[in-house]
Amino acid sequence: MKKDISILKKAKISKAQQYMLLAVFGTGIVIGAAIAVVTHWVKLIGFNARVISAKDQAIVTYSDTIKNAGVCRSPRGTVYSLDELKNCDPNTISTSEVPGTLRSNILQNLASNESLSYVPSKGDDDSCLNPETGKTYTYKELNTIYSKAKTEEEISDATDMIKRCSALRLIPDALPSHKNEEALLASLNKIFNISGWVPETISPGGFYGDSSLVSGVMPLSINLEIRSDAETAYTVLDNIEHSMREFDIKQATIESSGAVLEMSIRAEAYWVEPTEIREVTETVLVNEKGSK
Repeated sequence: MKKDISILKKAKISKAQQYMLLAVFGTGIVIGAAIAVVTHWVKLIGFNARVISAKDQAIVTYSDTIKNAGVCRSPRGTVYSLDELKNCDPNTISTSEVPGTLRSNILQNLASNESLSYVPSKGDDDSCLNPETGKTYTYKELNTIYSKAKTEEEISDATDMIKRCSALRLIPDALPSHKNEEALLASLNKIFNISGWVPETISPGGFYGDSSLVSGVMPLSINLEIRSDAETAYTVLDNIEHSMREFDIKQATIESSGAVLEMSIRAEAYWVEPTEIREVTETVLVNEKGSK
């Protein structure tokens, strides 16, 4: 009898242990699942936060670029709203409304540079002649026309006049925005005509490497041979030196044969690479350490 009771108790205990193990196992599964779900949501929340932060930074960068360029008036807040961007028309905005911007600095400070204005204009553009004075427009006169412009067409025309008739006209002549060997040789040919001299040979040079010390400014090599009397050679070199475009002599050999001077010159002119605003794609990862 006692043996039967003992067996029964053992069976009950064994069954209770089974229930206990099942309960512990089930609880472990629930806790593990809960931890996995919580971890997933924490990662998801963190990922979404980084995405939102990246979007906010992109909006700030775009807004700063537009504001610094002077394309639109300054935003009412820290960034431009959609309505402000939709209503933004650069051709109806004067430089006085965007002070300190790239647009303002170019159309006012640089265009009014007295040192550049001393260089005479080509004289073959009648649109730059003031009909009242018969002389080339001064920057003050151009700025008056610009300040009085009201409509989009008037502002566009006034801006175009400042580009063509002010000191700004010299910039593309002094530092072109693209590599153009034909234009370079034409410029030299004009200098030679002014000097009253015909070159023996003139040709584009080979590639000698990027010797420019300024980022974005690229060299363009030329080879030139001068064979003339010393006075003529000096006149040619002096006119090259006073040219608006920079000609940097890198190598020269000089030989004298009686009254004749022979010079072989390798020089470099320069052009600037176009500057543009580039869009950058940023990838936001779920794990900051790099695993997606």
